[in-house]
Amino acid sequence: MKTRHILPYLAGLALAAGFATAAAPKSPAPDNVTVTFQEPEKFTDVRENQSMDTSTYYLDELQSHLQQTASPLLAAGQKLVITVTDIDLAGDNNFTSPDHIRIMKDIYAPRVHLKFQLLGADGKVLKEGERKLSDPFYLQQIRMPGGNQDPLYYDKTLLKQWVRDEFRTKS
Repeated sequence: MKTRHILPYLAGLALAAGFATAAAPKSPAPDNVTVTFQEPEKFTDVRENQSMDTSTYYLDELQSHLQQTASPLLAAGQKLVITVTDIDLAGDNNFTSPDHIRIMKDIYAPRVHLKFQLLGADGKVLKEGERKLSDPFYLQQIRMPGGNQDPLYYDKTLLKQWVRDEFRTKS
Protein backbone atom coordinates (compact mmCIF):
# COMPACT_ATOMS: atom_id res chain seq x y z
CA MET A 1 0.00 0.00 0.00
CA LYS A 2 2.44 2.65 -1.14
CA THR A 3 -0.33 5.16 -1.85
CA ARG A 4 -1.19 5.53 1.86
CA HIS A 5 2.20 7.03 2.59
CA ILE A 6 2.11 9.68 -0.13
CA LEU A 7 -0.38 11.97 1.64
CA PRO A 8 1.72 12.50 4.78
CA TYR A 9 4.75 12.98 2.52
CA LEU A 10 2.97 15.66 0.45
CA ALA A 11 1.68 17.34 3.61
CA GLY A 12 5.24 17.40 4.95
CA LEU A 13 6.51 18.97 1.74
CA ALA A 14 3.80 21.62 1.86
CA LEU A 15 4.66 22.44 5.47
CA ALA A 16 8.37 22.61 4.70
CA ALA A 17 7.71 24.90 1.74
CA GLY A 18 5.56 27.13 3.92
CA PHE A 19 8.22 27.34 6.61
CA ALA A 20 10.91 28.07 4.03
CA THR A 21 8.82 30.89 2.60
CA ALA A 22 7.95 32.30 6.01
CA ALA A 23 11.55 32.18 7.18
CA ALA A 24 12.97 33.85 4.06
CA PRO A 25 14.19 37.36 4.87
CA LYS A 26 12.68 40.28 2.99
CA SER A 27 14.96 41.65 0.33
CA PRO A 28 15.91 45.31 0.62
CA ALA A 29 13.75 47.87 -1.18
CA PRO A 30 15.03 48.65 -4.66
CA ASP A 31 16.30 52.22 -5.03
CA ASN A 32 14.90 52.65 -8.55
CA VAL A 33 11.22 52.53 -7.48
CA THR A 34 9.69 55.06 -5.10
CA VAL A 35 6.15 54.57 -3.79
CA THR A 36 4.35 57.20 -1.74
CA PHE A 37 0.82 57.34 -0.42
CA GLN A 38 -0.95 60.69 -0.79
CA GLU A 39 -3.17 61.34 2.24
CA PRO A 40 -3.65 57.66 3.18
CA GLU A 41 -5.99 58.62 6.02
CA LYS A 42 -8.51 59.58 3.30
CA PHE A 43 -8.25 56.27 1.41
CA THR A 44 -11.52 54.42 0.86
CA ASP A 45 -10.43 51.24 2.66
CA VAL A 46 -7.05 50.33 4.08
CA ARG A 47 -8.12 49.17 7.51
CA GLU A 48 -7.42 45.80 9.05
CA ASN A 49 -9.58 46.13 12.15
CA GLN A 50 -12.46 48.06 13.68
CA SER A 51 -10.42 51.18 14.27
CA MET A 52 -10.70 53.85 11.66
CA ASP A 53 -6.92 54.11 11.53
CA THR A 54 -5.11 53.38 8.30
CA SER A 55 -3.19 50.10 8.40
CA THR A 56 0.50 50.87 8.07
CA TYR A 57 1.08 47.12 7.72
CA TYR A 58 -1.08 46.97 4.58
CA LEU A 59 0.52 50.10 3.13
CA ASP A 60 4.01 48.76 3.81
CA GLU A 61 3.12 45.44 2.18
CA LEU A 62 1.68 47.11 -0.93
CA GLN A 63 4.64 49.49 -1.17
CA SER A 64 7.14 46.64 -0.95
CA HIS A 65 5.16 44.59 -3.45
CA LEU A 66 5.15 47.42 -6.01
CA GLN A 67 8.87 48.00 -5.56
CA GLN A 68 9.80 44.33 -5.87
CA THR A 69 7.50 43.81 -8.88
CA ALA A 70 8.46 46.93 -10.87
CA SER A 71 12.19 47.12 -10.21
CA PRO A 72 13.28 44.17 -12.42
CA LEU A 73 11.28 45.55 -15.36
CA LEU A 74 13.12 48.87 -15.48
CA ALA A 75 16.16 49.44 -17.67
CA ALA A 76 19.45 50.40 -16.07
CA GLY A 77 19.35 53.97 -14.79
CA GLN A 78 15.58 54.32 -15.02
CA LYS A 79 13.55 55.37 -12.00
CA LEU A 80 9.85 54.90 -11.36
CA VAL A 81 7.95 57.24 -9.05
CA ILE A 82 4.46 56.07 -8.00
CA THR A 83 2.01 58.13 -5.96
CA VAL A 84 -0.99 56.17 -4.73
CA THR A 85 -4.02 58.45 -4.29
CA ASP A 86 -6.67 55.93 -3.17
CA ILE A 87 -7.02 52.28 -2.23
CA ASP A 88 -10.13 50.18 -1.75
CA LEU A 89 -9.03 46.71 -0.70
CA ALA A 90 -10.71 43.62 -2.11
CA GLY A 91 -13.72 42.60 -0.08
CA ASP A 92 -15.60 44.51 2.56
CA ASN A 93 -14.93 44.58 6.28
CA ASN A 94 -17.48 42.94 8.53
CA PHE A 95 -16.83 44.71 11.81
CA THR A 96 -19.80 43.04 13.49
CA SER A 97 -17.97 39.71 13.46
CA PRO A 98 -15.74 39.05 16.49
CA ASP A 99 -13.22 37.36 14.18
CA HIS A 100 -12.95 40.38 11.86
CA ILE A 101 -13.53 38.95 8.42
CA ARG A 102 -13.64 40.41 4.95
CA ILE A 103 -16.66 39.53 2.86
CA MET A 104 -15.56 38.69 -0.67
CA LYS A 105 -18.15 39.41 -3.37
CA ASP A 106 -17.89 40.65 -6.94
CA ILE A 107 -19.23 44.05 -5.89
CA TYR A 108 -16.25 44.54 -3.54
CA ALA A 109 -13.53 44.50 -6.19
CA PRO A 110 -10.03 45.78 -5.39
CA ARG A 111 -9.39 49.32 -6.63
CA VAL A 112 -6.22 51.42 -6.65
CA HIS A 113 -5.87 54.95 -8.05
CA LEU A 114 -2.34 56.12 -8.74
CA LYS A 115 -0.10 58.50 -10.66
CA PHE A 116 3.31 57.55 -11.98
CA GLN A 117 6.39 58.87 -13.75
CA LEU A 118 9.02 56.77 -15.42
CA LEU A 119 12.29 58.70 -15.59
CA GLY A 120 15.25 57.93 -17.82
CA ALA A 121 18.86 57.86 -16.64
CA ASP A 122 19.11 61.53 -17.67
CA GLY A 123 16.11 62.46 -15.49
CA LYS A 124 13.78 63.11 -18.43
CA VAL A 125 10.20 61.83 -18.19
CA LEU A 126 9.85 58.81 -20.48
CA LYS A 127 6.28 57.97 -19.53
CA GLU A 128 3.74 59.31 -17.08
CA GLY A 129 0.10 58.94 -16.34
CA GLU A 130 -2.75 58.42 -13.97
CA ARG A 131 -4.45 55.06 -13.65
CA LYS A 132 -7.63 53.87 -11.97
CA LEU A 133 -7.09 50.16 -11.53
CA SER A 134 -9.87 47.71 -10.74
CA ASP A 135 -10.53 44.03 -11.21
CA PRO A 136 -14.27 43.25 -11.09
CA PHE A 137 -13.49 39.61 -11.95
CA TYR A 138 -11.01 39.12 -9.11
CA LEU A 139 -12.94 36.19 -7.65
CA GLN A 140 -12.63 34.22 -10.90
CA GLN A 141 -8.85 33.97 -10.49
CA ILE A 142 -7.51 30.48 -10.04
CA ARG A 143 -6.01 30.00 -6.58
CA MET A 144 -4.56 26.78 -5.31
CA PRO A 145 -6.58 25.41 -2.36
CA GLY A 146 -4.66 25.91 0.86
CA GLY A 147 -2.15 28.00 -1.04
CA ASN A 148 -1.32 31.64 -0.49
CA GLN A 149 -3.20 32.98 2.54
CA ASP A 150 -2.03 36.56 2.03
CA PRO A 151 -4.86 38.93 3.04
CA LEU A 152 -3.73 41.25 0.22
CA TYR A 153 -3.56 38.54 -2.45
CA TYR A 154 -6.12 40.14 -4.79
CA ASP A 155 -4.79 43.66 -4.29
CA LYS A 156 -1.22 42.58 -4.99
CA THR A 157 -2.35 40.64 -8.05
CA LEU A 158 -4.07 43.77 -9.39
CA LEU A 159 -0.88 45.81 -8.92
CA LYS A 160 1.36 43.10 -10.37
CA GLN A 161 -0.78 42.91 -13.51
CA TRP A 162 -0.67 46.70 -13.94
CA VAL A 163 3.12 46.80 -13.53
CA ARG A 164 3.60 44.02 -16.07
CA ASP A 165 1.21 45.57 -18.58
CA GLU A 166 2.59 49.10 -18.16
CA PHE A 167 6.34 48.46 -17.98
CA ARG A 168 7.25 45.19 -19.62
CA THR A 169 9.48 45.69 -22.63
CA LYS A 170 7.88 45.16 -25.99
CA SER A 171 9.53 42.35 -27.95
